[in-house]
Amino acid sequence: MILSKNQLIKVKCKINKNLNLHLENFLYNPALNLKNKGTVMLEGIIRDSMTKQATKTLRRDGYLIANIYGKGLENISAAFKRNDFIKFLRNKETLAFDVNLGGNIVKVVVQEYQKCPLTSELLHVDLMVAQAGLKTAYKIPVKTTGIAKGLKNKGLLMIHTKRVPVKCTLENLPNSITLEVSELDTGDNILIRDLKLPETLTCYLDPRVPVVGIIKAK
Repeated sequence: MILSKNQLIKVKCKINKNLNLHLENFLYNPALNLKNKGTVMLEGIIRDSMTKQATKTLRRDGYLIANIYGKGLENISAAFKRNDFIKFLRNKETLAFDVNLGGNIVKVVVQEYQKCPLTSELLHVDLMVAQAGLKTAYKIPVKTTGIAKGLKNKGLLMIHTKRVPVKCTLENLPNSITLEVSELDTGDNILIRDLKLPETLTCYLDPRVPVVGIIKAK
């Protein structure tokens, strides 16, 4: 069949339209992380072997072993470059953060660490998937602001509870709990019951548990 000049132009335009659509889908595929080229995201690998030898090999190659889990979700065995993981966590601004696992973007929070008792080297981390709308248990890091009175009286600032366990939804998850310690003198403590938490957070620790205090230096 011989096409007229007008028919050839229409076919050419259709091909170009389909080609452009294909390229647009490629460039804006979230799995490729090309749309947000400037966005820094922690990238990991999904482990294909759970043997002791495979774990040993990964650690020797500088990987941190990670277990990723969530309510109603299947556990994921993963690994991250240890130095990249530590650097990322030191610079992140939010408690929940995205990780890229084989092209799949997952929002997680750190729940537990495991360190080598001899070298303090980070060996393992448990990451929980932060699911929107689901009220679950999180651990909020404690920060302090101000210079305590007790420091002038040979006291030492002690953070007794470094992370406060609470229950809330991802939407209401604070990045930290900041406590003003300027008025604390030697022997003073801020207890769980003294925390001014929003109504969207529920703390299930004993109200008498100390969070921050000034102890007498020995």
